[in-house]
Amino acid sequence: MGRAVQTLTDLPKALWTYLSIVRRQAETFGDRIFCTFEDGTTLTFAQLEDESSTLAAAFAELGVATGDRVMTLAFNSREFILTMIAAQKLGAIFVPINTELKGAFLQHQLDNAEPRIVVLDAKLRSAFDAVGVHALRIAATVVIGGEAAPLPGSRHLVFQALLQGVAHNATIVATPYEVCMIMYTSGTTGPAKGVMMTHGHCFYNALIAMKRTGLGPNDRMFISMPLFHGTAALLQLYASLLAGAQVHIVRRFSASSWLADIRASGSTVTFAAGIMAEFVIKQPEHADDGTNPLRLLWSVPVSSKWGPDFERRFGVRILQAYGMTELCVPVWGDLSQPLEPGCAGTVVDDFWEIRVVDPETDESMPVGETGEIVGRPKEPGVFMSGYFRMPDKTVEAWRSLWFHTGDAGYFDARDRLFYVDRIRDRIRRRGENISAFEVEAAIAAHPGVRQCAVIGVKVADAGGEDEIMAVVISDSADLSPVGLVDWCRPRMPKYALPRFVEFVDVIEQTPTGKVRKQALRDRGVTSMTWDRASKSDLR
Repeated sequence: MGRAVQTLTDLPKALWTYLSIVRRQAETFGDRIFCTFEDGTTLTFAQLEDESSTLAAAFAELGVATGDRVMTLAFNSREFILTMIAAQKLGAIFVPINTELKGAFLQHQLDNAEPRIVVLDAKLRSAFDAVGVHALRIAATVVIGGEAAPLPGSRHLVFQALLQGVAHNATIVATPYEVCMIMYTSGTTGPAKGVMMTHGHCFYNALIAMKRTGLGPNDRMFISMPLFHGTAALLQLYASLLAGAQVHIVRRFSASSWLADIRASGSTVTFAAGIMAEFVIKQPEHADDGTNPLRLLWSVPVSSKWGPDFERRFGVRILQAYGMTELCVPVWGDLSQPLEPGCAGTVVDDFWEIRVVDPETDESMPVGETGEIVGRPKEPGVFMSGYFRMPDKTVEAWRSLWFHTGDAGYFDARDRLFYVDRIRDRIRRRGENISAFEVEAAIAAHPGVRQCAVIGVKVADAGGEDEIMAVVISDSADLSPVGLVDWCRPRMPKYALPRFVEFVDVIEQTPTGKVRKQALRDRGVTSMTWDRASKSDLR
């Protein structure tokens, strides 16, 4: 058996592509199992290469060609992974979308991506019921795991049947600079933006995650975060592929079964958003919690309220970092140093320049003073290629020749970055970045709503993340908070549903007509605010 990719010098940059890595690791590891799934299915390194080629041939017969988008609405699964690689073997662009999308949220991403085919889990077909697809000219709907009607105007195909065909001998020669994936990230004052990710962008994420976590062939990665997010798809799955590590994948995160799943799968490394780790530590404590195979948990953000206790209780090291879909992960912690909650680590300075600047002037902030985190790559091909079909947003984010993250932080005297909060109008809840604009648009469509403003508020039981609050001016005496939330349910993902609703007579605005959202955040939850959690309905 050969060796896995271990350092940057092991592989020429021309081979920083999914096609090269999948082929290389199939040759290196062959029939060794790469992925196991909670339903008992498996995927070997060789099967990833062979079956994705077969699927690529089927996609080619449907007319999928270079630059076409292959959209996937599917749970964590073998089929999801095969689709991701098959699309790239045709030079197509893989577009994974959040499994909770519906209504205007889903419509926007469909309209923006204009997919050639849609691969979807049968259980998620109903998300398209209230979405218009006729103008999109979707060639085929490929259904995973059951019966489901195709999207209007498209052919109906069963995923498993496509794997019975003849393999496609890919003639595509990809480069690190070509777009291979679009991931949608929350807008700030507008709809979600499609981040165009190159092969080199994806490879860097995987490479640096592998190196900083010390991931190797003897490790097993536990994935409970959704594969439509960059953390699971790149920092976990792709990094494990590079390292020759095995992966165990479950459909969704469960705090109550987390430790049992870790033990049963023999997992040594896992990643989790901070709120996930906090849910875990709130589970009943047992004397043998530290008896498990786990050596490392990557988590952001980490609070002093639970971080040190988590390490002690489960006998595991916690590693922090800072990044985002557009910027990769340019800042990583150091496992040789003790945990310091809130400290993201130091800049990977052979790849990145990171500064903290005054958000108004872009002048650098002194050590210890908070400003906006901005960055730019030193290595070509490891950064996003822009926002898909949104050139104005790309230019806006790149002002002064630095990418502006909208996040606040500061550097200490040891050149370590500390993440503080968000500057822009963005909300983070349950590990999801949420566009206030999109939530406001959905609520404003209610006939009884004259005006609304959506903000993120901090409350004690949110684990350092935000809860969503809708401040509403209503023209209807019959509209209640319960009625408004019930109206929202079929029109937005569950994670975007407001927890707090307050009806007011006036929403303060600036002289230019913009809502003074900071004033609403400062005001926060009041005695007049309705709390969905008080109705045992916090989901």
